[in-house]
Amino acid sequence: MTGRNANIYFPEQTYNKLRQMAGVKISRFVAEAVEEKIERERQQKKEEFQKKLIAGYKRVAKNKKIQKEVAI
Repeated sequence: MTGRNANIYFPEQTYNKLRQMAGVKISRFVAEAVEEKIERERQQKKEEFQKKLIAGYKRVAKNKKIQKEVAI
C-alpha cells in the first residue's frame, strides 16, 4: 500500500486514548477513522443535494400548476 506521511498534533490526553485503543497500529487506526469521516461527509453532502433537487422539482411542479390555472 502506498501512502504519504503527515505530522498530526494530538493533545496529550487524546494521544494516550488513541495509543490505548490502537496500540502500535496508530497510523492504520487514524487512516480508517479519517476514511469513515470522509464517507459520512460525502453521504451528508449527497443527501443535502438530493433534498435541494427535490425542493427544486417541487417548485417547478408548483409553477407549472399555477401556469395551467392562469392559462384557463
